[in-house]
Amino acid sequence: MGSPFVNDPIAQILGKWSVDINIYSVSFRIILVIILASLIGCERSSKRHSAGLRTFIIVSMACALSAMIDVCILAVNPNGIPMISAASVVSVAMLSGNSILFSSRSQIKGLTTSAGLWACGLVGLAVGGGLYTIALASFAALIFCISQLPKAEVILKDRSNHFELHLELRNSYNLQDFVTTIRKLGMKIDDIESNPAYTNSGLSVYSVSITISERDFKTYRSHDDIIEALRSLDYIHYIEEI
Repeated sequence: MGSPFVNDPIAQILGKWSVDINIYSVSFRIILVIILASLIGCERSSKRHSAGLRTFIIVSMACALSAMIDVCILAVNPNGIPMISAASVVSVAMLSGNSILFSSRSQIKGLTTSAGLWACGLVGLAVGGGLYTIALASFAALIFCISQLPKAEVILKDRSNHFELHLELRNSYNLQDFVTTIRKLGMKIDDIESNPAYTNSGLSVYSVSITISERDFKTYRSHDDIIEALRSLDYIHYIEEI
C-alpha cells in the first residue's frame, strides 16, 4: 500500500520500504517519533513543566498514527479527506491549551510548553505521513527554540525599558510611599493591579508595570539593579520581576 508522499529526500535515500505502509515503515516511524518526542519531552521535564516526557511521546505518537491511518484510507480512496489527521491537530491544540495556567503572581505559565506540545504533535504528523525531511528539520528548529532561545529572551528582557514587578507591601498605606519613590527615581508607573490571591494574608500584594526612560535606564544598568535598590526599602516585604 503506497504513500502519496514520494518526493521526500530522506525517504528516497532510505528506499521504497520507507515510503510504503508496511511493517518495517510503520515500526520505523513509531520508533523515530518516540525518539524525537522524547528529546523534547526530556527538555520540558528537566524544567519541571506540567507536560513532560510521557505527554509529549503519547501526543506525538497519536498524531503519527492518525497520519498513517489517513495514508491507508487515501490509498483506497484518493479523493478522500485526511479527517483523522485534521481531528488530531484540533485535539492536540485543545489539549495543549489546557496546560496554560495563571499563577498567583499574575504570571502566565505553560505557554511555551503548550506551543511546544502542539508543534511536537505536528512533527509526529509529518513522521507518520512519511515526510521525514520536514519532520527532522522542524524537530531541529523546535528543540533549538525551546532550549536555546530562553537565554536570548533573558538578555532582551533585561534590556527592555518596560518591566513588571510582583510587589508585596507590609501595609496598604505603603503603596503611596512606593509610588513616590518610583517617581523620585524618574520612572513611570503604567499600571498597578491588586492581586486578590493574597486576600487575608496580612500583606498588600500588587502587580506593577513600570517604564524607564532611556536616560535613566543607562543609569540603572539593569532591572536587577532597580529591584535590588527597591528591596532595601523597609516597607517592602518582597519584590521580584515577573
